[in-house]
Amino acid sequence: MPATLEAESTLTDRHQTTVPATVRRALRLGKRDKIRYTVRLSGEVVLTRVDATEDADPAIGKFLDFLAQDITNHPERLQSLDAGLVERIHALTGGIAVDLDAALSADDE
Repeated sequence: MPATLEAESTLTDRHQTTVPATVRRALRLGKRDKIRYTVRLSGEVVLTRVDATEDADPAIGKFLDFLAQDITNHPERLQSLDAGLVERIHALTGGIAVDLDAALSADDE
């Protein structure tokens, strides 16, 4: 029978938890890596590491490749942003705090 690793963690008030260090090491997880939860019919939950290639959006990848190739082939087409547009962007977004770690779903009751 294969070795079994067990670890515990606690849910916060926001239903978040820290993945224990032993599990992070076993799955080779680093900061900003993604994990997948698979809930089986028995109620067992399997936690796996999501490979970066699984998570990649093929349309965005192709678009970014297109942009990189176009910039390489035609650097003369690059233009700086108009100062007025930059000022307008700052006026519209100035003072807005963004928490990149905050959950996006409405399930955070």
